[in-house]
Amino acid sequence: MRITHAVEALLFVADSPATPEDLAQALEVPIFEVEEALEKLGGRLHHTSSLQLVRIAGGYQICTKAEYADAVTRFLKPQKHKLSRSLMEVLAIVAYRQPVTSAEIDAIRGVDSDYGLRQLVEKRLVVDIGRKAAPGRPVLYGTTQQFLHTFNLQTLEDLPKVEFDEGILSEAIGTNVPPDQPALPSVHDEDTEGDEEE
Repeated sequence: MRITHAVEALLFVADSPATPEDLAQALEVPIFEVEEALEKLGGRLHHTSSLQLVRIAGGYQICTKAEYADAVTRFLKPQKHKLSRSLMEVLAIVAYRQPVTSAEIDAIRGVDSDYGLRQLVEKRLVVDIGRKAAPGRPVLYGTTQQFLHTFNLQTLEDLPKVEFDEGILSEAIGTNVPPDQPALPSVHDEDTEGDEEE
């Protein structure tokens, strides 16, 4: 079995970024062989293909190169749904202040954020990551692997470094999104309609 070709096959069928550990386990080979195969695959795709190997959200994924994004978009005709301003605010606060409670988000925004948090949890962008050691043990929220994947971030360290200032956090996240990726207001999600606060 040619490891490089096998790794390419697995990444082709994967619906989310795959780690070297996942690939090694599936192929029943040592991790170092997978890492060598990934390096070879990345080089080959870079020089000879319209595809590229990208490292994202802790794993690897095969994607189309940026120069073909317009053609791919026209061909697939993806339906984009916008996140409301309120959801962008909540998501930005969680991204930069996590772990953070609903009450802390409310204090920053000046309005109730429960609905927005529920919507973001449903969209798999935000998740309950534990409880705060405080009276009532309120839920702590953080971003997900899906958040990293959606905004093309390897880790949270890749978020733009900004001063915490009301009104700029959602814009800051958007500045880190490559041209061929959905920006914060345009998350590709079939269930994002009707996300204005009730």
